[in-house]
Amino acid sequence: MKRTFWKEAVVYQIYPRSFQDSNGDGIGDLQGIISRLDYLQKLGVDVVWLSPVYKSPNDDNGYDISDYEDIMDEFGTLKDWEELLTGLHDRGIKLMMDLVINHSSDEHQWFVESRSSKDNPYRDYYIWRPGGPNGERPNNWSSIFSGPAWELDETTGEYYLHLFSRKQPDLNWDNPKLRDELYKMITFWLDKGVDGLRMDVINLISKAEGLPSFQIEGEAPEELAWGGDYFMNGPRVHEFLHEMNQKVLSSYDIMTVGETPGASVEDAVLYTDEDREELQMVFQFEHMDVDSGPGGKWDVAPWTLTKLRDILHKWQVGLADKGWNSLYLNNHDQPRMVSRFGDDGRYRVISAKMLATLLHTLKGTPYIYQGEEIGMTNVKFTTLEDYKDIEILNMYREKVTEGGADHETILNAIHVKGRDNARTPMQWDASANAGFSEGEPWLKVNPIYKEINVEQALADSDSIFYYYQELIALRKKNPIMVYGEYKLLLPDHENLYAYTRTLDDEQWLILLNFNEAPQTVDLSAELSTATDLIIGNYPDESPTREILRPYEARVYRLQS
Repeated sequence: MKRTFWKEAVVYQIYPRSFQDSNGDGIGDLQGIISRLDYLQKLGVDVVWLSPVYKSPNDDNGYDISDYEDIMDEFGTLKDWEELLTGLHDRGIKLMMDLVINHSSDEHQWFVESRSSKDNPYRDYYIWRPGGPNGERPNNWSSIFSGPAWELDETTGEYYLHLFSRKQPDLNWDNPKLRDELYKMITFWLDKGVDGLRMDVINLISKAEGLPSFQIEGEAPEELAWGGDYFMNGPRVHEFLHEMNQKVLSSYDIMTVGETPGASVEDAVLYTDEDREELQMVFQFEHMDVDSGPGGKWDVAPWTLTKLRDILHKWQVGLADKGWNSLYLNNHDQPRMVSRFGDDGRYRVISAKMLATLLHTLKGTPYIYQGEEIGMTNVKFTTLEDYKDIEILNMYREKVTEGGADHETILNAIHVKGRDNARTPMQWDASANAGFSEGEPWLKVNPIYKEINVEQALADSDSIFYYYQELIALRKKNPIMVYGEYKLLLPDHENLYAYTRTLDDEQWLILLNFNEAPQTVDLSAELSTATDLIIGNYPDESPTREILRPYEARVYRLQS
């Protein structure tokens, strides 16, 4: 497989609003990020993925963009952004920007024009449809953020489509003029020196012809229903991505990753096969649904290692020869990984290191979400008023206020799955507001910040931070971590995830215990050839190689 920088890189995601505030307004900003660049360099990451910093009314925390070529006032200026880019490049770190082009803000000038009249030149930049004979919505699709996916606009008496918030109208990719406008905008940023693009919900850009309703047997046609079959991985999505690649992306040495909810392994191969010239890798979400019941995300269900491992294994094997995996267990839209897949109490440090070992020893490009490297945990706010996320607030209104669901049950689901778990401010030290801001933070700091913070981590040579630093350094020195063939061992074990990585005549054995109880490793043949322990998450090697301690991770080099 061809060597490239984006396969070998380790990416660090920054959610700017929650990273570091420089001016005391309680909101993270670009100068705040600039003040922490030495920290990122010390960690050793290769790429920073910056969540959206463009102009936005902030209905969805920056994922509703009103001007693609300017910076949100709260974050700073274009000059600040240029200073950030230079500061990263001076430290050998690349910058990947978020590209949100399935939808814009309803305050974007294109939409202001589009809604002004039916014959406006920008009308077809968005998806408009008349209502039914009695004013019914054009179809029965539900929004991903709850409620109907259509909003009636009184100016022209027609509905516009918004798969997310009503302030995020979907762009009409079937219009070639719109696509050309987007390509010009992408070129603007690439010419400024951007090194990569993370494409938000990019597999939703093509909708099925006719926008049909989704009919559920036994329900009335007008009942709201999930219409994903008609807008996920749609009929022209590969055509559009290939066109974008040919007209823009292929002219630059950059990395691209597409967020693709609902994509299967087979879909991902089509998106990421280098011969097809679309994207380099995708974010898939199958493993993020491992703790969801039949009712979806908010129907919290127990997860098992067997189920999680089966999913990760399927993707490792499915993209082994064509395409490339992105490796993550949390991001700005997901709860904290140590609270979800580890133990955020007694074994927080050990289990966080175990999960890090998993992410950095599977085949693919690892993504670290801010605070992951110090073991930040979920937060349990006691009142709904402390939460700020539009998805949480819309869901609560639909299920409790309007639907009569139990408040405590839904609040527990928010504690477990809510996006604000990832968005509480970065915990820098034990001072007021965790060193994030001298003002009142836009979202409350997790109360545990006095025990879990960067200052504490940097002062402890056995901290999670230094374990991440060691994993990243190992990746730079050992191509086997990037390109080695993956092979699963012990496929039926309920608590152990074991596999090998092999490159040429070198082989590594990875052993991970996902349980708080010690586990016996029935791999005598492999362990008998283990020559040295490359890395482990306990300060000492176990006296018995066949026993893994609680949440233990070990990586051995095997004899060739």
